[in-house]
Amino acid sequence: MEINQIRKAIDISGERFIHKIYCPAEIKYCESKGWQRYQGYAARFAAKEAVAKAIGLGFSQGVSCKEIEVTNDTQGKPCVILRGLTKEIAEAEGIMNIQVSLSHSNCHAIAMVVCYDNSK
Repeated sequence: MEINQIRKAIDISGERFIHKIYCPAEIKYCESKGWQRYQGYAARFAAKEAVAKAIGLGFSQGVSCKEIEVTNDTQGKPCVILRGLTKEIAEAEGIMNIQVSLSHSNCHAIAMVVCYDNSK
């Protein structure tokens, strides 16, 4: 994900874009990063897209970005929380656990997602 794409979307649409794509905890986290907030928003968008693709969906199939929340645990590790239709489909596919890794440079953000059923 190009960070400038997210920066432009936020600069043009502002709060409307942010609140359409991100959950309140994601917004709070990204905004706490000051001038690096765009990297946080871009990394989380990349993660949302990676999760949607990994479970066999896409945003064009009615999945809302806000049904995929990327948070951090107490040690800073990124975590994924699914809600709504996205959670139902993931569970129907046997996906019970999602691991995510986020990274970014000044220009790009990337996310890698691994989905699995940890009961087996």
